[in-house]
Amino acid sequence: MSLMNRLFGKTPAEQEGWIDVPDLAAMLKDGTPPSVIDVRNPDEFTGPLGHIDGARNIPLPAFEGHIPELARQAGSVVLVCHTDRRSAMAATALRKAGKQQALVLRGGMTAWRAKLGY
Repeated sequence: MSLMNRLFGKTPAEQEGWIDVPDLAAMLKDGTPPSVIDVRNPDEFTGPLGHIDGARNIPLPAFEGHIPELARQAGSVVLVCHTDRRSAMAATALRKAGKQQALVLRGGMTAWRAKLGY
């Protein structure tokens, strides 16, 4: 995250409920990284695109049962899927449960791999 973003708060993407790859990569290197929840199916999580180090896999069909736990969790939760459609649905459900710090990784794992190459 750039110095300007640190000084003045959230990036415009974060304010809208989205986070871009470079911002998430920077947050993951900070002392208090967000929780990363990957809502893809287990075979996608371990498949060719892999997953973000430290991500927890909660497939979208099972996500509803984890909403109360995630909504009570301190800090931001970043939701990830292949692109960003499933993660956007999960973020909406979390926000409805009161978790306003639910962010969607714009472009999902496809963007993560394309921009960071890992």
